[in-house]
Amino acid sequence: MTALSPGDIAAILLSLKVAAAAMLVSLPAAFAVALLLARGRFPGRSMLDTLVHLPLVLPPVATGYALLVLLGRNGPLGRPLAEIGVVFAFDWTGAALASAVMAFPLMVRPIRLAIEAIDPEVDEVALTLGARPLLRLLRITVPLAGPGLIAGAVLGFAKALGEFGATITFAAAIPGETLTLPTAIYQAVQTPGGEGRALTLCAVATAIAIAAVFAANAFGRAVERPTGRG
Repeated sequence: MTALSPGDIAAILLSLKVAAAAMLVSLPAAFAVALLLARGRFPGRSMLDTLVHLPLVLPPVATGYALLVLLGRNGPLGRPLAEIGVVFAFDWTGAALASAVMAFPLMVRPIRLAIEAIDPEVDEVALTLGARPLLRLLRITVPLAGPGLIAGAVLGFAKALGEFGATITFAAAIPGETLTLPTAIYQAVQTPGGEGRALTLCAVATAIAIAAVFAANAFGRAVERPTGRG
């Protein structure tokens, strides 16, 4: 193992930034889609379920290339966005977007299972007492699905932290701009004599992942404790 260079530290900090942004942006959408799949009954539900899980079966490089085609500076969505100053390709925001797309299905799954595990009678009782849909969502569904939300957030953060294929295809590996921790590890492995650097970076990635799991478990116990007292 070797000491971390300033470039390695920058890659680690960027990865944390990318993973946090991907998770925070995706979590509300993942909850909405999970709620729709768990309780919705509508035409095209199976197709939506398939599209949500598509990033799990597609090669990450293919997902990254699709994002590049759509959101590149000359893409059908990228060009109008670039005209108003919003650029994703070859920027850290593109790395966050690619990571969010890859992490999305892993976030939806545990949240959906948590929602499906809620007893429908709880919501029905609240309905008979006059609770409006938004109130039932905020006071019943969200708290009871809390463990699933936490699990989805942790899985999303971990997936975004370790994403490589889609990120390097869509955002490249520009030092100080889009060079993330997984890409730095890959570069170290490909560099003669870089085994020590690669080992150090792997140890850092492992430590971050373990810390995230411990934090999620602690937060999950804190969320469940008031329920247990009731």
